[in-house]
Amino acid sequence: MQIDVSTDSHIDGREKLTHYVQGHVETALERFSARITRVEVHLTDESGGKEGREDTKCVMEVRIGGRPPVAVKSQESSVDSAITAATHKLKHLVESTLGRENSLAGQRDHG
Repeated sequence: MQIDVSTDSHIDGREKLTHYVQGHVETALERFSARITRVEVHLTDESGGKEGREDTKCVMEVRIGGRPPVAVKSQESSVDSAITAATHKLKHLVESTLGRENSLAGQRDHG
């Protein structure tokens, strides 16, 4: 599973942040890693570096083999909370997507 992280010019995108995001996503999606080819993470500061509430946006797009890409978004007050919220949403999305797929395959096998 490849994880790419990009940031806008208002978020410090140093190696430390990239490793943090990659670790967070890898841990959350570990049991699905054989099915996921790529995750793209985009972090932006909607207020352009000015103080603001819930101005950090995190968009995560996942590519599951054989399926079109799907994405989730969170907008929070800090980079960390935006990453955490988006990761939680992404995990839920992947679980429900692959869970439905597994259920349908089971129905075909038994039906």
